[in-house]
Amino acid sequence: MKFTKRIIAAFLCVSALASCCRSSEELPAEVYEILKNIKEPAFRQVDYPVTDFGAVADSVTDCRKAINDAITKCSDDGGGRVVLPQGKVFCKGCINIKSNVNLYIPEGCELIFSSDPLDYLPAELTVWEGTELYNYASFIRSDHCNNIAITGKGIINGNAKTTFARMRPQRSAQQDTLRQMGIDLVPVRDRYFGARSIMPPNMIEPFGCKNVLIEGVTIHDSPYWVIHPLFCDNVTVRGVTIDSWNRNNDGCDPEYTTNVLIEDCVFNTGDDAIAIKAGRDQDAWRIGQKTANIVIRNCEFSSKCNGLCIGSEMAAGVENVYMYDVHIGNCHSAIYFKSNLDRGGFIRNVWVNNINIDMVRTAFIHFENNYHGGRGGNYPTSFSNFVIQNVKGGESGQCGIYAVGVEGMPIRNVLVKNVSFDKTAEKEYLIMHTEDFVFDNVTVAGNSLPYTPVPIEEYVKLKTD
Repeated sequence: MKFTKRIIAAFLCVSALASCCRSSEELPAEVYEILKNIKEPAFRQVDYPVTDFGAVADSVTDCRKAINDAITKCSDDGGGRVVLPQGKVFCKGCINIKSNVNLYIPEGCELIFSSDPLDYLPAELTVWEGTELYNYASFIRSDHCNNIAITGKGIINGNAKTTFARMRPQRSAQQDTLRQMGIDLVPVRDRYFGARSIMPPNMIEPFGCKNVLIEGVTIHDSPYWVIHPLFCDNVTVRGVTIDSWNRNNDGCDPEYTTNVLIEDCVFNTGDDAIAIKAGRDQDAWRIGQKTANIVIRNCEFSSKCNGLCIGSEMAAGVENVYMYDVHIGNCHSAIYFKSNLDRGGFIRNVWVNNINIDMVRTAFIHFENNYHGGRGGNYPTSFSNFVIQNVKGGESGQCGIYAVGVEGMPIRNVLVKNVSFDKTAEKEYLIMHTEDFVFDNVTVAGNSLPYTPVPIEEYVKLKTD
């Protein structure tokens, strides 16, 4: 059976994403355009050792002032490298990176943060699960700066397991209050939570920054999301190892951010390995800044939740995401696109190639436009233009491929090509409310799936967390 004219036109509009790509020479042209637009920061070759400012690597002396003083001096002088010493460097509060500063954490150094929430006050403007507010400051933050970096082979230890990781904001009255503030468009200055907050901060959060590099470091025990580029442009996350298993420890969550490269990283996480975000509901519509132009390559994922996830907070829209040459270990769903009827917005132009997956508990490939957690809205998200090809997987606890849109807003223009999964416990696939959804050389448990899949007659929901 041949493609309909409509699906051909849709795939051509994203520049022949359906081409089978096995080498870097065959990548879509858009990948090269994104990479060309990403400018890594450059720094003066001048070092500012924090020991010159009073830091002592003895695991107990508070080095926060020394580190921030060194950063300020370095930035005021025109930039350079702020160098931490080997040993255990204790920091009682937030580190603020300024323009033209590379915070260098060498091998043999462990930067350990305080576990006391009061050390992360005064509250800072941020976005928590898609809604703007004033909350605890992120552990390492940069506010509207250019040319910043965190590099080195050292360790960043969030030390969060005894306090922040024990907070339970999910389904709390405080979480509901914040979300309602976003829906009602309460002025952000009035969304101040401060010391009464039970919403943990993120670990590393460049806010409104341009030309950002995070490279080489290992990160443990994060309070919440680990790396959260927010309102940024030109971000590179390279060679980072995240080994952080607390609840809601997403590895990297670009949000309202453009031109991002994530490569050569290892994500061992308590939540999604990579979750691409763009705000929640009315608050995101007010902001109106999509997340776009993301390249993910040569990474290793193992997570308690999902591998690559787009959503569910994506109401301002996510587009132009390219992921290739990735190994995904055990997780819930390996490649997951999710939204609900409150979100609106769009997920479109996604290209995934050359993925190896060990085992999933729900589905290898998972589209869901009515994810749980809605508040009764009727603003379905537009899902369109997906190519997922050259994927191999082991065993699924439920389903091979799951794609459920909503009536009146089908999931459109999806090509799943050259894909094989060894075993599923329940269904080979479940398809409902889709349009121009194609299986091309797809096998599950040795069975070839039909080129045009047959929709299910009634809604079946996977047993996700």
